[in-house]
Amino acid sequence: MAINTRNEPNELAGIEKLLSVIRASEKRYDIEKIERAYLYARSLHEGQYRVSGEPYISHPVAVAEIVTSLGLDTDSICAAFLHDTVEDCPDKTSIDILKNRFGEDVAMLVDGLTKMKAINVEDKEEANIENIRKMLLAMSKDIRVIFIKLCDRLHNMRTLDAKPEPKRRATALETMYVYAPLAHRLGMQRIKQELENLALSYLDPIGYAEVSDYIETKYGQNQNFIENTRAYVAEKLEEYGIHFTLEGRVKTVYSIYRKMFRQNKSFDEIYDFYAIRIIVDTELECYTALGVIHELFKSIPGRFKDYISTPKPNMYQSLHTTVIGRDGIPFEVQIRTREMHQVAEYGIAAHWKYKSGASSKEEIDQKLAWISKLIDTESGAIDTEDFMHALKIDIFSDETFVFTPKGDVIALPVNSTLIDFAYAIHSEVGNKMVGAKINGMIAPIDRVPQTGDIVEVLTSSASKGPSRDWLKIVKTSEARAKIRQWFKKEKRPENIKIGQDEIKRVLSRYRIPPTDSQVEEIVAAAAKKLGMADVDDLYNAVGYNGSAMTKVSSKLTQEYERVVKPEDNPITDVAEIETGTIKKRKSSGGIIVDGADGCEVKFAKCCNPLPGDEIIGFVTKGYGISIHKRDCPNAIAGQAKPEQADRWLHAEWDNDEYPTGGKPLYEVGLQIYAENDIRLLSNVTTALADMKVTLIGINTKKRTESDIIIQLTVGCKNIDHYNSILSRLRSIPHVENIERGIS
Repeated sequence: MAINTRNEPNELAGIEKLLSVIRASEKRYDIEKIERAYLYARSLHEGQYRVSGEPYISHPVAVAEIVTSLGLDTDSICAAFLHDTVEDCPDKTSIDILKNRFGEDVAMLVDGLTKMKAINVEDKEEANIENIRKMLLAMSKDIRVIFIKLCDRLHNMRTLDAKPEPKRRATALETMYVYAPLAHRLGMQRIKQELENLALSYLDPIGYAEVSDYIETKYGQNQNFIENTRAYVAEKLEEYGIHFTLEGRVKTVYSIYRKMFRQNKSFDEIYDFYAIRIIVDTELECYTALGVIHELFKSIPGRFKDYISTPKPNMYQSLHTTVIGRDGIPFEVQIRTREMHQVAEYGIAAHWKYKSGASSKEEIDQKLAWISKLIDTESGAIDTEDFMHALKIDIFSDETFVFTPKGDVIALPVNSTLIDFAYAIHSEVGNKMVGAKINGMIAPIDRVPQTGDIVEVLTSSASKGPSRDWLKIVKTSEARAKIRQWFKKEKRPENIKIGQDEIKRVLSRYRIPPTDSQVEEIVAAAAKKLGMADVDDLYNAVGYNGSAMTKVSSKLTQEYERVVKPEDNPITDVAEIETGTIKKRKSSGGIIVDGADGCEVKFAKCCNPLPGDEIIGFVTKGYGISIHKRDCPNAIAGQAKPEQADRWLHAEWDNDEYPTGGKPLYEVGLQIYAENDIRLLSNVTTALADMKVTLIGINTKKRTESDIIIQLTVGCKNIDHYNSILSRLRSIPHVENIERGIS
């Protein structure tokens, strides 16, 4: 029954603006259902307030307004009103109650949103990875879940000032590294850009302010440039009889920040600071307009991209070209049709805003195949590192577009190899691959193709299958999973032998070697805890790399300490004997070293490892274990020497070492190569002081008549802290390059 808003003027006062927008739209909305959802949510949240002091219902209303602006349906708007009710009011409502009141779809959307817990991007523990899996699973069931979640996150970011500083930073990190990339992957550029800018303002307020000031200054100097350019272009397009819309824009703060601090570019090297967008009716008119632009302005070589003939995986289509304006100012021109523009702004959500029907549903499912592929690919993986790798590579990275000889386009994550390309075509193509050609020339199979390359995969029916070494080469989780599946199926006896040898090697490292019967008990128990049917399945999984040795070693250690009794182990301390408990063996310094008990560690000066780096330990003579980064040149060279093979040990950071958050600072050496300037040293120390970075040591030495090297030793919390320091120092004038470690 509809609510009479005339007789009850105050009941819906909080959403009258939203209801007027809904009534004015061309879509068919169930307004009575939306009103009921609002009133029910308001009654449940009665007496609850946000940190800012506002009534809590103001948040669901704001989320519903953003959801409506995306053109989503009635059930999505209702779910936006109700998205926090089950979690915040469990004694008043439930998913079953919502299902009875508002239908199965609304209940399913709220359930999916309720299951999305906070994601700590600095935490790689199993529980955190499971939260990401749940998010992806909810997306695969109904993409509207993530649309509403992005709207929820956007409003939370807009009102984040009310939160305490640690919460602001955690939320901003989660936004920058999870939700903004997801919005990008879904093609929702408007939301993605606002999320990035808001997150940056909390993560690096100094850098944000610096770029904002630059934009304001530069735009002020050339404030008439875009308008004059638009008028000039419009006049010419009208001569060709093209029906068009012209828009102008200035590059976002985050886009400029990323180019400056990540790509080490100066303000003057950013050629697409200004842009105009030409929106036309047909694809043919796009190319006609492109010809007009190149007739009016001089184009910059290498700056043309055709995303119409080769769309991005997130469905983005447009022509991009960068030209020099009449005032000598470079600017970017984007040309697209009206339908392409809607997809560029709203991504997959555009299908709800502008389309309906079964064909649209099939198209949406096709566009979301990457979610299901990721879940299917990683569903059997035991190791959380594999899942994080898949997320970073398959979802949150940029793409390379490579052509088959027939002209089909294969989109690959940046830095993918020819092996990844082969497996992206088909499993059998990858399994039978014996070589490849790039643009007609033979190339090694670990070569990284570039956008526009034509790649031909050479196969042979006589091929013996993939090499185990390929697992170290490929970048995509899809290729890695397909290679593992081949070995799992085709090489089980060989895998079992390899797995037996690997587990035997792990067990032989303990100071008190277990007996044969103890080995059988340890391995059988570890296999069971890892979800294996029997020990052969465990050996097989280790052999084909289906189970990471870090996880297997951890279970073996737990079972070793259970099976090998404390009284049999001379390194067990008195407290353990008295309590009957055995502690998890750790080294000092927040490091767990595989197979080495209670040892001292030191951090190698050649590479300065930090929490977040992948590490490896080296048994030194008389000085404990030296911890290196896994990609440290000294570690790579040392592992290649047969006489040192047994001295390299698996090592990992212990996240439980400092449970109260009081993590120590790790010393890191930096070498700054710079052009000498009287203000250089002052600028460096000021930047460190602004970031509250502990300066432990500083030294300078002359390199040439005009260049110097500044050697710094600073205190870092982890790899993310190090990267933020690096970005800030690279932005200092006259700094040319920065290297980690001090030679």
